[in-house]
Parts: sequence; C-alpha cells; structure tokens
Amino acid sequence: MTRSIPLPDDYRSDDILAFHSRDREALAEKVQPQRIRKGVLIDGVPVLLDVALASGAARCTVDADGVLTPAALDQVDDALLNILALRIDPAPFLNAVRADTLLGPVVQRQRGLRIVQSATIFEALTWAIIGQQINLTFAIALRRTFIAQAGRAHASGLWCYPEAADVARLAPEELTTRKFSRAKADTLLRLARLVDSGSLVLDRSADVAQVSAALLAVKGIGPWTVNYALLRGYGYADCSLHGDVAIRAAFQLLLGEVAKPDIARTEALLARYAPHRTMAAAHLWASLHPPTTENA
Repeated sequence: MTRSIPLPDDYRSDDILAFHSRDREALAEKVQPQRIRKGVLIDGVPVLLDVALASGAARCTVDADGVLTPAALDQVDDALLNILALRIDPAPFLNAVRADTLLGPVVQRQRGLRIVQSATIFEALTWAIIGQQINLTFAIALRRTFIAQAGRAHASGLWCYPEAADVARLAPEELTTRKFSRAKADTLLRLARLVDSGSLVLDRSADVAQVSAALLAVKGIGPWTVNYALLRGYGYADCSLHGDVAIRAAFQLLLGEVAKPDIARTEALLARYAPHRTMAAAHLWASLHPPTTENA
C-alpha cells in the first residue's frame, strides 16, 4: 500500500529527519538519508510507515502485519500527516509576525519551520507524561523502555509504539523496576486504562476546551502536559507553553535580560501571538539551537 503526499516548496526535510532520529538506538524509528521508517500499532496491527522524502512529495509505503479496516487506514493517513509535520500550516503565523519586533526577525531566520506531531494522540500524551520534569536524554531512554515493555515488533524487526490496550495490561512494577517513578508509571497506566475502557476518548475533532478539561481530570496530568499533548498530538494551533522552561529561556535571550521571565509574564508575552501560540513556541524552541555553518 502506497501513498504520495505533496510537500511545500519550502519544506525543511532536515528538521523532520532530526526529530525522528532523537533515539540513537532506533528501536521504533529508523532514519536514513531522506527516509523515515516508523513502527506504530494501529487497531492492534503492527504497521511500518516507510517514508521517502523527495522534492515536492513524500512517497509513503504502508506495510501492515495484518488487515487494516477503513477506520484504521484513516488513522494511518493521520499518522503520516503528523510525522511529516503537515498538520499546522506555518504561513498564517509568518504573516502575523512580519512587523513584530521580538519574534519577527527570529521567524524570518527560520522560515518554513514546522511542528512535527506524534503519529497518534496517545503517543503524544504518553510521551508528554514520560518527559515530565526530566532531561531529554533520560526521557528518550524511558520512552525506549516503554516501547519495549508495551509495544510489539513488526515483521521487519522495528518495534511499534503501543496503543492504550497494550499499556493497560502492564503492572506498575514493569515500569518502576526500569527507572520510571511510581507517580509516572501510575499516570501512564491510569491514562491507558481510561482510554482503553472508552472512559476517555482521544478525538482530534473535539472542542479544545472539552479536551483540556477531560485531560486535566486525569490524576497526574497538569496544564503543561495538556498543552504539550494539544501541540504534539491534536495539532492545535494555539497552545500556550508558558510553563515550559525552554520557552522562558528563549524569551530571556531575546529580551536580553539577566533572568528568565516568570510564568505569568511568559503567558502575557505569548498572548500577543494568539491564535498562533503553537508556532510561536516552535520558533522559540528553535531559537535556542540555531543552525551551525556545517548544518545550516
């Protein structure tokens, strides 16, 4: 099964490849020059998404270890848009900040920047929980353990990121004995069981206020996790990441101040970019890691 997905002229394929290659052990994602191979479970079926990036289009091969229903095929199409960062159009934000003295110059230097989404909403949510209050290197290691504990291998040998039903079957000790805190393990299992039982529905088309309220009602999930999940999972264009330390650090550098703005001031600074705060966050994150001469 193949798909051809058009790519815009200013598509920054290096950004997409870099995002998917963060796990150097390549358990569930394998990145090669202009190619991404990612494993994900869709309706219980291990699926390999093999994406070749070319000028003007992504050539996508979908290799499933079983029969995919029409609904599952829709999920596959969603996943491809997500991992290719085609969910949010950056153009409206670019136009909105042309005259902005703070972010305008940053955005011009980073034209074409896009936000990569996780393949599924559940992946985004669990990744947000895994990454709470720890550094990225440790979070990636925990994510790898999570996939190995709850996921399944595709026939190709690449592992597939688990669905809620797979995680719901775990006992807390299967995570806590592998460096997960008890609170983090409990939150992951609580979320998975709610989703698996149908008590919590992860619907991209749902009203964002209702989504936020439902997620905040889950013990262990707070505002930062909700906003990050809205950004990486739902593709919501107006997430305010004012609690994010990196966002505050980026504002500190742009403002030329000796200390990071506090959370309340950061929220006020981001408010000026509504309804495009998701793209504002992406550019603030990227501003902390400008390209070098070698990888520009």
